[in-house]
Amino acid sequence: MIDNAESSTPVRAIIADDHPLVLLAIENLMVGYPNMQIVGRAADATELFKEVDRIPCDLVLMDLYMPGGLYGDGLETVRQLKLRYPDVPLVVLTMETEAAALKKVIALGADGLISKRDRIDLIHVAVVTVLAHECYLGPAVRSMIADATVMQRLDFVRQMLSRRELEVFTLYASGLGVTEIATRVGRSVKTISAQKCTAMRKLALHSDSELFRFAVEHGVISEDGLRNRR
Repeated sequence: MIDNAESSTPVRAIIADDHPLVLLAIENLMVGYPNMQIVGRAADATELFKEVDRIPCDLVLMDLYMPGGLYGDGLETVRQLKLRYPDVPLVVLTMETEAAALKKVIALGADGLISKRDRIDLIHVAVVTVLAHECYLGPAVRSMIADATVMQRLDFVRQMLSRRELEVFTLYASGLGVTEIATRVGRSVKTISAQKCTAMRKLALHSDSELFRFAVEHGVISEDGLRNRR
């Protein structure tokens, strides 16, 4: 499971969550891991730092937002922990859904980041991963970050194209031909063709294959939509 699994020395973990029942559940879960010992518990950031200062540890697992304490929001707690204890792997649990905040946690140096919407057994996967000196992101976290990235790309397309150009671009990427689009929207084939070409020029696309790939990558259509087109 871990680097020192073959030795008799257990991994010393400190856990922190402001909800007592959650903290107890995490402890009960983690003490069942091979070669794992919970050496400290905390209900806010201040208690967490006291515990880390008090006893050497090999792992910290903490809730991101714990009210109270002297270290401000959870992001500041992560920053201070990684600044003061850069060699101690840190796993963060959170209910945060904003991609920007999740990216900030990663940028501040958290070694593992799991949504509380993820399966609880993935905590074990995160622990194993960070103790192997690798970064772990839970599936819900990865999904939220990916969805936000696609939305940012889609916003870019909306800014670049007029409403009618975007309509034509979307319909064409979805599998309709120029003539079909013209019939559907009540404009001439010539107008539809011109709007498609203008959209491609604005987006620096030079072929239909580039158009279809761009449409998927920027959230204009889904991958299923592209497969259905084929």
